[in-house]
Amino acid sequence: MDERLDEQKIETLQGWAEGLLRDERSELRAAAKAILLLIEEIEHLHVDLWHAQDQESAEIVPDVPEVPAPTLRDALARRLRAAQERWS
Repeated sequence: MDERLDEQKIETLQGWAEGLLRDERSELRAAAKAILLLIEEIEHLHVDLWHAQDQESAEIVPDVPEVPAPTLRDALARRLRAAQERWS
């Protein structure tokens, strides 16, 4: 049995809290406000988790050594060496 709070369970809690808010007893209204605060915090945590996962996936870089882009001078020097090796 999965005891995690899914969207349906959170909606059920929201309904209970809204019902308790209409009660004349202050203890039950306070409980309703606490439930609503917890639901809001859960939603913020879901957003934070989503952002963290998104950022983590963006930071994953393949383990390939970084090779600097050759400058024009480097490219020409390499071609010159290759041409000299062919002529010798």
